[in-house]
Amino acid sequence: MKKLFLSASVAGILLFNSCSTVPLTGRSRLSLVDESSLQQQAAIGYQQLLSDPQTKVISAGNSNAAMVKRVGQKIAAAVTQYMNQNGYGEQIKNYKWEYNLIDSKEINAWCMPGGKIAVYTGILPVTKDEAGLATVMGHEVAHAIAQHSAERASQMQAAQVGGALVGAASSNSKYADYINQAYGIGGQLTILKYGRNQELEADKMGLSFMAMAGYNPSNAVAFWQRMAQASAGSQKPPAFLSTHPTDQSRIAQIQRDLPEAMKYYKK
Repeated sequence: MKKLFLSASVAGILLFNSCSTVPLTGRSRLSLVDESSLQQQAAIGYQQLLSDPQTKVISAGNSNAAMVKRVGQKIAAAVTQYMNQNGYGEQIKNYKWEYNLIDSKEINAWCMPGGKIAVYTGILPVTKDEAGLATVMGHEVAHAIAQHSAERASQMQAAQVGGALVGAASSNSKYADYINQAYGIGGQLTILKYGRNQELEADKMGLSFMAMAGYNPSNAVAFWQRMAQASAGSQKPPAFLSTHPTDQSRIAQIQRDLPEAMKYYKK
């Protein structure tokens, strides 16, 4: 019993001392996983996905692919400037941004740790224009900046409280498996399932990021209304909405967050 209590105490200390702060929101997050190693595995996984015969990457000469890259570059530049100016530069020093449009009917988009972004053509009818696309990409970049992937992996590892905790947190093979499962490396198009609180946090941060990039964040409301219509009546929601908050609660929260985001918006 004494040994069990000691193990639990040590685990508690490890968890308590393994936290970091999310930019913009200031929330404390669990950080058992090495983010830099996760970024390295994400870069490998991203290239594997792009080179997979089942993945159809739209060429750079395509107007939609050019728009994805243009919006991505604006958001990346704005986020990088914000992070460097607010003491978070160390967190993104190894980011190597990439933006690719993938031909798929799936309504989906994501951003891997380290700035590896994919947008699927299936979501473009819903984004409708650059502002809508900026809403999506700002949201996905927010997941990466908030290190939600590392946080989810940390939460999974924290469940292994005890002697295996440190070993699991330091294993590179764990990172590779996590990236492969989370982002569907190997031809299966999917998305990491974040928790609802992380989704709302990504909404909040994404509004500010799109504003910093020169896109009016009020356009986010119309996008999410269109997304709600796109998923209405379907038995299975689009992957982009998997495990997400209800449409009504999300839109209401976005409307509450808009005044703060507008502070970053310059026409």
